[in-house]
Amino acid sequence: MFAIYKRELKSCFCSFVGFLFVGVILFFLGLYFTVYGLLYGSPYFSNVVNSVLFLFLICVPVLTMRVLAEERRNKTDQLILTAPVSVGAIVTGKFLAMVTVLAVPVAISCIYPLVWTRYGSVPMGENYLCILGFFLYGVACISVGIFVSSLTESQVIAAVLGFAVLFLGYMMKGICGVISSTGNLLTKILGCFDLSTPVDNLLSGTLRVDSVVYYLSLSVLMLFLTVQSIQKRRYSVSVKHFSMGAYSGAAIGIAVAIVVAVNLILGEMPSTWTAIDVTSQKLYSLTDQTKDFLKTLDKDVTIYVIVNQDQEDTLLGETLRRYEDSSDHISVEYVDPAVNPLFYTQYTSQDISINSLILVSDKRSTVVDASDVYESTFDYTTYSSTVTGYDGEGKITSALAYVTTDDVPKMYLTEGHGEAELSDRFNTALEKENVTYEAVNLMEYDEVPEDAACLLINAPEKDFNEDDRDKVIRYLENGGKVIAVTSLVEGDFTNYYGIMEYMGIHVIDGMVVELDRNYYYQSPYLLLPEIHSSSYTSGIYDQYYIMAPYAKGLTIEDENAEGMTYQVLLNTSESSFAKMNPENIDNLEQEEGDVSGSFDIAVEAVKTTEITDNSEEGEEDGSGNSTAETKEGTLVAVSCDEIFIDVADQYVSGANSLFFTNIVGSFCEHEVTVSVPVKSYEVSSLIVPQTDIILIGVLVTVVLPVLPLVFGLVFWLRRRKR
Repeated sequence: MFAIYKRELKSCFCSFVGFLFVGVILFFLGLYFTVYGLLYGSPYFSNVVNSVLFLFLICVPVLTMRVLAEERRNKTDQLILTAPVSVGAIVTGKFLAMVTVLAVPVAISCIYPLVWTRYGSVPMGENYLCILGFFLYGVACISVGIFVSSLTESQVIAAVLGFAVLFLGYMMKGICGVISSTGNLLTKILGCFDLSTPVDNLLSGTLRVDSVVYYLSLSVLMLFLTVQSIQKRRYSVSVKHFSMGAYSGAAIGIAVAIVVAVNLILGEMPSTWTAIDVTSQKLYSLTDQTKDFLKTLDKDVTIYVIVNQDQEDTLLGETLRRYEDSSDHISVEYVDPAVNPLFYTQYTSQDISINSLILVSDKRSTVVDASDVYESTFDYTTYSSTVTGYDGEGKITSALAYVTTDDVPKMYLTEGHGEAELSDRFNTALEKENVTYEAVNLMEYDEVPEDAACLLINAPEKDFNEDDRDKVIRYLENGGKVIAVTSLVEGDFTNYYGIMEYMGIHVIDGMVVELDRNYYYQSPYLLLPEIHSSSYTSGIYDQYYIMAPYAKGLTIEDENAEGMTYQVLLNTSESSFAKMNPENIDNLEQEEGDVSGSFDIAVEAVKTTEITDNSEEGEEDGSGNSTAETKEGTLVAVSCDEIFIDVADQYVSGANSLFFTNIVGSFCEHEVTVSVPVKSYEVSSLIVPQTDIILIGVLVTVVLPVLPLVFGLVFWLRRRKR
């Protein structure tokens, strides 16, 4: 076999075809590498591979057309077939020679992601997986081309027929979609020769074992059929004679059945066994929070995907498969809107997007719109939108918790005092925590509503009146839970601060300035306070920063006060001070009248109160005394309103919104692990100097492709003169 391999490899380069193949592949790889990677700054090699795959439809038939067809036309195949080597070894040797030719440009392309690393962050795992997919796709195409070459003695017919077969495999996914949008037996049979879907899976960032096995098994099958094609000409046997070494219809049937069975078995195996997430952001992997939640899931949920399955969002589809494979209580069904356009109206009156999800249990249903799965930013200078985050797992896990929970807690947000509204990321955090909320003006109620799981007072611009203050205090006395946020707004907040004073927390009415560089970002008033370990900082402590810009200071009046317990969540260093005239922000030096730190930025206060029931309905014990009930009111005071806005949250990768979610989840007696942060969708763009673009572009699109062509031309001309 090795002799055949060397002979065929030498033949490829002696005929100039091998050099031409290498040069053309290198040219297009270099061209799209320059355009996408250097000009557009995209560090993803999948863009390059997607643009170059079509070349195999043309280049591979040209490379393989002469492998067996020329041997047959020149009658030199008889010399090989009579040699002391098996037909299988002959075919394998020729196949490996073709693969070696392909390996040359593939090996050179492995250098390209390394070049990108000079100019920014590059997802190396994803890029080299793309190169592997490119190589495997090419290997499968070569095996098909060799089989086609064995069917005829005309190189032209072999090239044309090879192109037709490969084009059919390239377009098979679309052809199946045209035949049936919902799939049928015919599309399943034709789908066995779908060459594009497996490589799409690999380009998406998941090492799919079934995709790798598909290309390898297809290659082996094509080589086996090539051997059988040659054996048919070599031997003349009776139809009753069965020989695995000679041409045999039974052998072909068995080989096809084995390949189909192997791929079907792998296709039915859980994706957790057959798929490895190599994305740098772990986009396809389920987080530990979701895995823990799915272990406790004991109610059946059906997830309807409003899309033709062949047109599903690749990332979302892979995520759904992970959910389905991780729990027996989750089933995923696809609803083609072209076939059943009004299906979604059973569950919502709102219009929804293609690829939206409808989660249904025996308790309730909810919709996850496809437009909410991805986060994006809008550039008003170019009027273009860029996807920045993937929230598929967060939305699905939250929706699963919502449709399976027995009751949904409600949070009230006070209004009527100029309170700030929750920004988008924090609204999303509440949705993920499955907490409903509504505004409440305390002047319209005698007390805080009884169904309030907690009360949020978000940075009022005007002070509370005494009546509203007393309602909140009574709510705390009865075991209520309050989140109280302050801001730098000037004014008299005696009553509002009185709520915190009731819980033993004093507000320093000045802006905190941090002088320790370890505790601020760029400016001394953009605080990065010390984070203390607690249930409220779970997933943040020792992992992330929390940003608290323009904060006031908090102090605990008496940590040993009777009935009170305190837990500091965030605090500044001893080098900080409170600037009592924050309007003079240019002068960040401590002046007379400023208060020295350190300060608390967020603190939990729990007040234990015994409430005696003296009503006529109250039960009395044996001694005739009225019963007393112990209540624990909880207040989390946060001295910075901007800690709960999107801008600050983005600076610290969502840690601020996670802090908010943890507080709300704890108050509403929810499992905090249900909330999954948004996953960053892309790494930052590459920044490549113009001179480097020109130099590298010329190297990869001109120098590298031309070198093999020149060398091959010189070698061919010298050989012609001999």
